[in-house]
Amino acid sequence: MASTLLRGRTLTFHSEPTDGEDTKAYTYIEDGAVLMADGIIAASGTYADVAKSDPAANVIDHRPHMLMAGFIDTHIHFPQVLIVASWGSQLLDWLNSYTFPAEAEYANAQHARAMAGRFCDLLTSHGTTTAVAFCSSHKASAEALFSEARVRDMRMIAGKTMMDRNAPDTVLDTPQSSYDDSKTLIADWHGTGRLSYAITPRFAITSTPEQMEMAGTLASEHPDCHIQTHLSENHDEIAFTAELYPKARDYLDVYETYGLVSDRTLLGHAIHLTGREIDAIAETGAHPVFCPTSNLFLGSGLFDDAGLRGKGIHSGIATDIGAGTSYSMLQTLNEGYKILQLQNQKLHTLRAFHWITRGNAEVLGLVDRIGTLDAGTEADVVVLDPKATPAMSLRVDRADTLAEELFALQMMGDDRSLVQTYVAGTPQKASTQ
Repeated sequence: MASTLLRGRTLTFHSEPTDGEDTKAYTYIEDGAVLMADGIIAASGTYADVAKSDPAANVIDHRPHMLMAGFIDTHIHFPQVLIVASWGSQLLDWLNSYTFPAEAEYANAQHARAMAGRFCDLLTSHGTTTAVAFCSSHKASAEALFSEARVRDMRMIAGKTMMDRNAPDTVLDTPQSSYDDSKTLIADWHGTGRLSYAITPRFAITSTPEQMEMAGTLASEHPDCHIQTHLSENHDEIAFTAELYPKARDYLDVYETYGLVSDRTLLGHAIHLTGREIDAIAETGAHPVFCPTSNLFLGSGLFDDAGLRGKGIHSGIATDIGAGTSYSMLQTLNEGYKILQLQNQKLHTLRAFHWITRGNAEVLGLVDRIGTLDAGTEADVVVLDPKATPAMSLRVDRADTLAEELFALQMMGDDRSLVQTYVAGTPQKASTQ
């Protein structure tokens, strides 16, 4: 297959920038290029050098736009695409009023397949090329998402949600069926193409101890799978969990008891943590996931990024659709910046863009495959227009530095800023601008 050379301004990260002066943490090239072949980045660097390495490559000139690694969303709910922006309520009421009825529809395989296509379209139109997704409790839901991602050669980490209590019968499974379905899905999909399985107990409230034990068995049998769940999002949730698991030292201890906390564990939200929980997360290498638009929408609380970082904890950042209100990782950074501002914490824009690319890749243990423009990694690339709207253009025209331009993109950008998204080297948008 002929190779493709993308020309434009390139930005890729080598480490997390400490501040705006940390130029060793990234490489920015005004006239740069990314050479893609067979779904892999074959080379990146200056246009002159990369073009010379493959004179026969098909050149797509994206100047003056910026090329960056595709965005990574580390916590999103596939079956909640139809309930984004559903009014009112905090977490537990919101789940009962909106989430569980919507997820019940995914028992219908035809509906799940139709929504899988829409879901992946929405991800890529916003620049997301890798996602970590909760499916519904129905096996058909996970099959639909994995099948759609496989057709696109899209990196997807997902799992059938395990939940056997405190929800309507239409979304409940059993400890044994959740184990059996998960086991089959792992055999069928995990490691197929760019797909990986995540063992997915929804949260302690909707799983009995028997089901938690089954989830722990899956984790021990498949140590290369990720584990995803929710932790300490809401005060009422924490209190209910304590009632259901009275012997647990705290919320995290429920998961620890069943062998579900490791460096492959993603803990959605993790807002209201005790000191012991923070120490345990640091010791095990588990990863909290910051979901700013969701936390604001449900009034859940403020994520303590600086406090966790001070303990050496590496957190992900994510949209959490559908309590989250935007598929855009740019808007996720926008709201994340504001949440940290409320706590007198700072999110420098270079660290922000590192977070949604290389940073989230590191959290997933996949930095050798995604999150950068390094040669040998998978060819997931976004093309960004920091002047996508008149208001953005007006602001960016006054930007004197790369950081100023990126900050305007972070605060004002959304899917309109995405000129093109390449997944494994294949363009996902119908046309470029």
